[in-house]
Amino acid sequence: MLNPVTDTDGAPFWEYAARGELRVQACGDCGEPRFPPRPCCPHCQSFANEWRPVSGRGRVWSYVVPHPPLLPEYAEQAPYNVVVVELEDAPRIRLVGNVVSHAGASLGSLEPGRLRIGARVHVVFGEGGLPQWVLA
Repeated sequence: MLNPVTDTDGAPFWEYAARGELRVQACGDCGEPRFPPRPCCPHCQSFANEWRPVSGRGRVWSYVVPHPPLLPEYAEQAPYNVVVVELEDAPRIRLVGNVVSHAGASLGSLEPGRLRIGARVHVVFGEGGLPQWVLA
């Protein structure tokens, strides 16, 4: 498994995920959610921020099944999907991840033919708190 590279702005995302919580950064002044995390709000230029919980429900906005796998560490899990999920309660936020058959399942656990753009998903947390998705 590849571990996320954290920075000061994104570290809270991974800390919450390790506890099984999906949260996104939001402006502390205008309230606009933003992802990826960054120090300044692109809407009002405020440096105030907070981490808001989100439901973890969303829909597949886009996806790909890489052929061949690009990283040797993933070759044995192929075929697997990489999805972009649009969050239901923050539609401007789109997170990259994988749809798996159940929490803790391997990347290749969902047959690629079951995946569709627009499919409803909800978050589960895999090894090390990595957010993954399952079909709703």
